[in-house]
Amino acid sequence: MAYFLTADGGTESLRARIYDLSGTCIASHAEAYETVFSPGARAEQNPEHWWACLCKATRACLAEAGLSGNQIEAMAYATTCCTVVALDPAGQPLRPAIMWMDVRADHEAGAVLATGDARLKLNSDGAGPVSAEWMIPKALWIKRNEPDIYAAAATICEYQDYLTLRLTGERCASLNNVGLRWHYANRDGGWAESLVSALDMADLVDKWPARVAAPGEVVGHLTAEAAAALGLTTRTKLVQGGADALIGMIGLGVSKPGQLCLITGSSHLQFGVTEKPFYAPGMWGAYADILYPDRFIIEGGQTSTGSIINWLRRFVGGELDFETMNRKAAELSPGSDGLIVQDHFQGNRTPYTDAQSRGAIAGLTLAHEPHHVFRAVMEGIAMGTRAILDAFAKGGYQGTEMIAGGGATNSDLFMQIHADTAGMPLRIPASTDGPSLGSAILAAHGAGHFDTIDDGIEAMVKPGRVIDPNPQAVVAYEEIYARYTALYPALKNAFER
Repeated sequence: MAYFLTADGGTESLRARIYDLSGTCIASHAEAYETVFSPGARAEQNPEHWWACLCKATRACLAEAGLSGNQIEAMAYATTCCTVVALDPAGQPLRPAIMWMDVRADHEAGAVLATGDARLKLNSDGAGPVSAEWMIPKALWIKRNEPDIYAAAATICEYQDYLTLRLTGERCASLNNVGLRWHYANRDGGWAESLVSALDMADLVDKWPARVAAPGEVVGHLTAEAAAALGLTTRTKLVQGGADALIGMIGLGVSKPGQLCLITGSSHLQFGVTEKPFYAPGMWGAYADILYPDRFIIEGGQTSTGSIINWLRRFVGGELDFETMNRKAAELSPGSDGLIVQDHFQGNRTPYTDAQSRGAIAGLTLAHEPHHVFRAVMEGIAMGTRAILDAFAKGGYQGTEMIAGGGATNSDLFMQIHADTAGMPLRIPASTDGPSLGSAILAAHGAGHFDTIDDGIEAMVKPGRVIDPNPQAVVAYEEIYARYTALYPALKNAFER
């Protein structure tokens, strides 16, 4: 039997899992770490905590599976993207990691966009904005505000790369992360040297990892020190992973041109696979080869989705009985008796890219009850996804089916509403834990069990259920969607700074 170790380094914890070659998870263990929040929308973590959690979770998985360390052929992991670390020449953190959700670099993001560099084509075909979450704005913030740390940093990299350095001693970045968030052009010159030079930090290129490896590529073997810390051996190969949502696409089996991926959780992410690049306002990308050779990925996203449902639970003053809410909401017709929810509770990421836009509930009457609002929230979120798919289509990309993963897939009603508003089938694989299974597929590919990542998907991703759109509901939502899209321009001036 072949066994593979994975890790999913998320926002709040790291979960390790062990998989076999069939894609079956045989052990799982999570360890939480602390996030320190401070004024100015700042969020930081201690990289040493990531390492300690990886070691502890790995040993717990080995014990649960009844395996010895030398039975783990390979490992791969997915981590949060844009969580930036600055390291000294010995690989020790010079400061806490600046997390993905930290947007202190807002002014620096504006400076990046102002360069007008050709690499900004990834940002809505150059229209921008550039997110304060991304690598270059955060590195520029360090240079401007902590110049001593910037000067002392031998390496500026991400969560993913920090673990790779600890495990193998290699300064190696993932093509997935750098192509997604560092303005790296795999087919056109590599690093964004002209962009960082325009920002007066040409030396940043030398601080970035010297090697870039694609997902599924073997980085190296574990060092003796790392193997001992994890309870493994130097026989174990480290295979390159990447950003959690993107590696989740592999674990959900989204690899063919025309397929769309819907990652659900506190926010929604939408990705499309294509054989040719698309660049257009209202979407990000196209990113070349960041998951699969000879294919591009396009991206959209909603800032607030599942988090709005959590807000509603707090707003009504206690725990929502989700079973009762779902049952009552399912009895309503599309449109929730005239309610429309604009899902911009934390602004809009795409297609409008408007940080000042806000959420709204329109059409309220004294006859509405909590389950009306509950359904209307789900409908507003689903129509926000539809707006992104429409932006994809206007840019030239037409999806044929949508494959979903994440927490929202536990609600049949929510998924049905997504299928009905999008007007296309929605497929949910047997396992919706995409980042971990995707990492296992990469590890198995890197270990030589599959010639391609696609072969690994075929063997390890199991079919689940398909939700077909209801033709009557599709027709009903067309009129409701028209009213939803009318809300944003009607309310825009009310929320401008």
